[in-house]
Amino acid sequence: MFFFYLWFKPKKNNRMNKDEFLEALQNEVTGYNTVLATENGDWIVKGFIDITKKIYTISLDTKVVSKVIELLLIPEFEKFANKHNLLLELAPQQNFFPDLTFTSKDSGERFSVDIKSTFKDQANKIKSMTLGAFTGYFRKRQSAKNTLYPYESYSGHFVFGVIYTQIETLDEKKVYTLDELEEIESVIKDFQFFVQPKYKIASASPGSGNTKNIGAVTNLEKLINGQGIFAELGEDVYNDYWMYYLTVDMAKAADVPRPYTNLKSYFEYKKRGIDVLAEHKEQIDQLNEEEAIEQEINENGDE
Repeated sequence: MFFFYLWFKPKKNNRMNKDEFLEALQNEVTGYNTVLATENGDWIVKGFIDITKKIYTISLDTKVVSKVIELLLIPEFEKFANKHNLLLELAPQQNFFPDLTFTSKDSGERFSVDIKSTFKDQANKIKSMTLGAFTGYFRKRQSAKNTLYPYESYSGHFVFGVIYTQIETLDEKKVYTLDELEEIESVIKDFQFFVQPKYKIASASPGSGNTKNIGAVTNLEKLINGQGIFAELGEDVYNDYWMYYLTVDMAKAADVPRPYTNLKSYFEYKKRGIDVLAEHKEQIDQLNEEEAIEQEINENGDE
């Protein structure tokens, strides 16, 4: 009698958690310079061409630059998704959250990625960067208003950042022909890419003025390495801080004083609450006991 044994190679577990997603995307973007830049580090985009083959130089306007960068990179994000068995979905409308949604085809876990780009100055600081609203979907986390999916349905929230240097000597009034393509100077160069959890690069101040957007740290090294203040304090503190932050206009509209304006006053605000609770610990413990007894009586009465 002969016995045959069949050996099956175990199927690789492709279930990706948020830490694995972060690591995979961080590794992926290291090669994105070849997508956006020439060997000299200049942007590959030289301008816009019309049907008569005239080339108009691209503007330094950060919104224009950001959108073109996003369009160039979407095919790369699609390749990344296919490589890791993820489904990539784009924001269905402008100003919807997030820019990119990656969903694991194995586990169903979702990861949000917002694309943010800005330029750096000679002091190695970024001009400005906002990380999305701290109102709306951020506070109403079960709502799908202005989002592809509710905020709370994502396992992790990330920022893909593009930092570059501006070239301000370009003559935007000049029109070129195809034969003059090599003569056109790029408007930006020297790209740096990073991927970080959103909370790790957030500051404790709004993006600018009285805006309702979370600001990012402006130090380039801290931004790229995810070393903002909330990286130390943790995501729970980040969520709590921005969930209840009020701008001057928000406080005025609600006719209430601003509970805090920065991390120092946030700490004092939280400490006051803790001190009050500590003073009434005995009463709180007694109330908990009474509520537990009342709940038990109600449950027994329902049987």
